[in-house]
Amino acid sequence: MILYHGSKEIVQKPIYGKGKKTNDYGSGFYLTPEYELGCEWSASSDMDGYVNEYEFNANNLTVLNLNDKQYSILHWLAMLVQNRSFGTTSSLMQEAKDYLIKNFSIDKTPYDYIVGYRADDSYFSFARDFLSSTISLQKLAEAMKLGRLGIQYVLISQKAFKNISFIKADQVNHTIYYSKRMVRDEKARKDYITTRSNAAQGLYMLNILQENISPDDKRLYL
Repeated sequence: MILYHGSKEIVQKPIYGKGKKTNDYGSGFYLTPEYELGCEWSASSDMDGYVNEYEFNANNLTVLNLNDKQYSILHWLAMLVQNRSFGTTSSLMQEAKDYLIKNFSIDKTPYDYIVGYRADDSYFSFARDFLSSTISLQKLAEAMKLGRLGIQYVLISQKAFKNISFIKADQVNHTIYYSKRMVRDEKARKDYITTRSNAAQGLYMLNILQENISPDDKRLYL
């Protein structure tokens, strides 16, 4: 498959072991199947970037696909709160974070790469609202589709890094693509306000805690 990585530089050879531990799924090499999204995430407000194109051979690799029907959005969220750095602003948020990590964590070590939602800052704010029981699980699932960020691929094993080949890198004009990124983010936030205002029904984090809901509860699989 063809995948893209937005960066401030050309990355001809991704290096295993690099990458921030506080990214969505921890340390790894993050890619998207969408060229335009790769462009958007390469450009800052004042600097051009590069969208790096690769061929990725997934044959004989093990994948942790968080969008698979065997996982709920809480499995994704558990991984997110384990890795992303954020402060809990209430005892409920801290209790929710601890509960998700204890009951919905997935061991990444048997896998070569991960497939799952991408969570930029606006999307992480949606997740924070769910942790504080402001929106329901159903509304969180809806919100995750608002900005059309789609899925991301994250290489996490040495074997996976050996299976990716650099094709080329295109320079990205920041005056074009940073604006596109901001427009996408703004639209997601505006749409979310509407979603949040209609969030009266559904399963909330407080319900999950009170009922001690486990990963095999059918209500979690939307």
